[in-house]
Amino acid sequence: MADLDWLITRPLAHRGLHDEQNGIMENTLSAFAAAVAARYGIECDLQISSDGEAMVYHDDVLGRLSDGKGRLDALTAAELKRVAFKGTADRMMTLGELCDFVAGRVTLLLELKSSLASDRRLATRAAKVLSGYGGQAAVMSFDPALIADLRSMAPRLTHGIAVRNPAWAEIAATPRRALAGLLQALRARPQFLAYSIANLPAPLPTLARTLFGLPLLAWTVRSTDDQRKAARYADQMIFEGFRP
Repeated sequence: MADLDWLITRPLAHRGLHDEQNGIMENTLSAFAAAVAARYGIECDLQISSDGEAMVYHDDVLGRLSDGKGRLDALTAAELKRVAFKGTADRMMTLGELCDFVAGRVTLLLELKSSLASDRRLATRAAKVLSGYGGQAAVMSFDPALIADLRSMAPRLTHGIAVRNPAWAEIAATPRRALAGLLQALRARPQFLAYSIANLPAPLPTLARTLFGLPLLAWTVRSTDDQRKAARYADQMIFEGFRP
């Protein structure tokens, strides 16, 4: 775990240090600037554009927090960079622009979003951009196949898996699928795990942390009660809605 101390040194602001009531939207330059000013790490999301650019945005469609409509993967990076976040001057950013802005001042934790199992474009683009980044950055995904692809492309890039807590009844009902998922996760060889704070403690992250020394990040921490739980069962937290 010592090699990844930089990943767990400071809490990570979920989608940046956003505050919608005060006009700071998630995954925007304003949210990232607030996180840097407060010396928090930044967790954010990446989606792929139609022309293969890694865009900083959570949803795979426009409209919830931004102007416009339609799927991100149907629009070019140039088109997406003109998209305004509602009620703000912020526009959508590329991963390269985020890296240029942060410039190594705080840790970056990037979640790769994936809707097509065979689509390697986002992993490919993220690996290329981050190969030239001099700061501390890690990549994770709920899709272990995507992380396995990323590891083969960029073995020196820190990579982990975000895990949704499996229901034991579901595992018992579909053991082959559960085994396939476990084997896929092992193939990715994660260097850290991110696990839902609502489902901690749990056997999988406890074993990974104690037996294999994998750092554990708890998401998404939204209260001081959650913070105390994260301090007990995890090595660091991904938070929003308050300042720890």
